[in-house]
Amino acid sequence: MGDWRPTGDVNAARRRAELLARIRDYFRCRDVLAVDTPILGTGTVTDPNIESVAVGRAAWLQTSPEYFMKRLLAGGYPDIYAIARVIRAGETGRRHLAEFTLVEWYRRDFGLEAIIQDTLALTRHVIKGRFDAPAEIIDYAEAMRRHVGVDPFDAAVADLALAANADARLRQALDDDRDAWLDLLMATVVAPRFPAGRLTVVRHYPVGQAALARRCPMNPTVADRFELFAGDLELANGYVELTDPAELAARMDADLAVRAQRARCAVPRDRRLLAAMEAGLPDCAGVALGLERLQMLADGSDDIRNVVTFGDPA
Repeated sequence: MGDWRPTGDVNAARRRAELLARIRDYFRCRDVLAVDTPILGTGTVTDPNIESVAVGRAAWLQTSPEYFMKRLLAGGYPDIYAIARVIRAGETGRRHLAEFTLVEWYRRDFGLEAIIQDTLALTRHVIKGRFDAPAEIIDYAEAMRRHVGVDPFDAAVADLALAANADARLRQALDDDRDAWLDLLMATVVAPRFPAGRLTVVRHYPVGQAALARRCPMNPTVADRFELFAGDLELANGYVELTDPAELAARMDADLAVRAQRARCAVPRDRRLLAAMEAGLPDCAGVALGLERLQMLADGSDDIRNVVTFGDPA
């Protein structure tokens, strides 16, 4: 029974402690308040691409501190950050763990460019000297045109499947789900072509992939959402937050319809988040950054299990 041993060594644990200290230092110097959020909640995300774990009949292990942090902001809190353990069902692999750590933060009155620069500054502060060269900041549509040769807004689903070199089984699985095909192309074609050793920011995702981002005021066909990559490794996902409670409710309903269509687990709309939005979420932008992936980058590791004390499942 040798499986009692930790998967990461003590040196990895020391480096993790150093990364955490640098993260806290970054936010302390910018007067961003550290907060704690529950791991157990009565609501959970409706996003059809994320699976929550139920505890009993009326509680969920949280996939992100996002909903709680937005309730804090609606309750009058200033800029805040959390370092939170989260759990997502079915996410395992060399870059995925079912249980992992998110560094999540919210900055009031930040627009898209400001929150992108904030994310780049934090990454460079934590991993010193590795990414001093300017990051490439590219629109989602341009990244697709450059690396796939399709316009994500105009291309037919059949053209997206052809670009993905999809076999019959994959075509049947994804069917006419346009956003699923675009997600696949981003992961398997676009991101692998980002230069190693450089940070790349992809911004202005299609509104079908807005999550809880607002629509771009200058172009309502895209969302004020971005993702940060180091080479092909996705590090962070962020956006200027949706503040309209009616649109939030509509998006939740749309998510639940997709979940039903895909035979995914039914989840309730988070009534407390909706109530907080009704009370008034201030203009803000938020980011979720994977701590273990950041350490993979810092340590030069290609396996997430090398940077945690215990892998999945412990």
